[in-house]
Amino acid sequence: MDRRLLGNGEQVDNRVVQQFQRSLVQVQSLLDQNRLLINEINQNHESKIPGSLSRNVGLIRELNDNIRRVVVVYSELSLSFARPTEASPAGNSQRRLGHKRLRPGQ
Repeated sequence: MDRRLLGNGEQVDNRVVQQFQRSLVQVQSLLDQNRLLINEINQNHESKIPGSLSRNVGLIRELNDNIRRVVVVYSELSLSFARPTEASPAGNSQRRLGHKRLRPGQ
């Protein structure tokens, strides 16, 4: 199994690193599209031309869909990082005992 050493001494499976990189590229692409959509929406709004304003409805839907997709990618990414942690012996024993992880100051 091919693994990388992190700065803190922990090892990470290269598949996890590759998935992380693919997810970030996908998110960046969506965010770049959103920037273009927002610019066009703003231009249409400022023009006050009825056809351009009507077009904004579709553009805003596309923007909302892209935002949903970003949330999904981040959720999946979060789950992929949580799974290896849950598989650890310490994670299993805490989950079986019903312990909650406390935040600092609690």
